[in-house]
Amino acid sequence: MQDSITRTLKAIADPKRREIFHALIVASSALSITQISGQFDISRQGVTKHIKTLEQAGLVEITSKGRERFCMADAKPLKQITEWVSFYEKFWDTALGNLGNFLDSKEA
Repeated sequence: MQDSITRTLKAIADPKRREIFHALIVASSALSITQISGQFDISRQGVTKHIKTLEQAGLVEITSKGRERFCMADAKPLKQITEWVSFYEKFWDTALGNLGNFLDSKEA
């Protein structure tokens, strides 16, 4: 079973899925799959497959109204990635700071 960070990273690894997610974020409202499909040069079935992957990662919520399905972006799962990357950013900042201090002490 994949953890949520792995699902999110896999979902945004594909450039087309990132474009679809971006389109939903920019729209700031729910878009139908038909509306989303109209923005891309891939089949509706292809768009639906990408949206399903985004949904499984928690990046998209799908609701149905009649025969139409609407998608709304949810960027909350990206916060976990930001927190995960932040740990390593602090690690490298500290490591490079220590290296700089070491090199400065050798020059003196």
